[in-house]
Amino acid sequence: LVEMHEGTAAAILAGGRARRFAGVNKASLTVGGHRIIDRQLAVLRHVADPIFIVAGDPAPYESLGVDIVPDSLPNAGALGGIYTAIVRSPHERTLIVACDMPFLALPLLRHLTSVVDADLVIPRTAGGYEPLCAVYGKACAEPIRRRIESGDLRAAVLPDGVIVEEVGPEILAAYDPDGVLFVNVNTPHDWEQAHSLTELEREPRQDRITD
Repeated sequence: LVEMHEGTAAAILAGGRARRFAGVNKASLTVGGHRIIDRQLAVLRHVADPIFIVAGDPAPYESLGVDIVPDSLPNAGALGGIYTAIVRSPHERTLIVACDMPFLALPLLRHLTSVVDADLVIPRTAGGYEPLCAVYGKACAEPIRRRIESGDLRAAVLPDGVIVEEVGPEILAAYDPDGVLFVNVNTPHDWEQAHSLTELEREPRQDRITD
């Protein structure tokens, strides 16, 4: 059941080759007793409809009951996946997430999808932008395509000429008191760390924003 923001789709980017993880399908890794992809779908279903997956190989995802689309611009990395998600989305706005983020938090996703007067709603941590957990409008597609065609594949560089709403560290802290929201599983070490972080999910926190 989509609680609000029916005009928002969600796309999970699963096209990476996982070079630092011996080619493992990171979305199928288990964290806290559930596959990362299942954890993500359970959260995304509350804020977006439909949900689809951008992936070169559809086989690992065919049983999930969601559409799978190939990259529109192959070999363009994460930025190419973002572009594909925007242009293949049936809605004006698309919440785009990487397939290897096990700790997506529903309260923050609700916040991101509630902003409707920007072309890009993107978290900004102390380490910089988080382009793989952000809401993109259709207006982002053309400047991103131009960037890709110029050979600049940096996903964390904002597209030119669009209206941006930053969600800065002070806001993120309220939604992510443990600092785990943007953890991704790129390496076996990251996977071990993610397992240890699941203990935090079971600990009640006074400063944690809940549903």
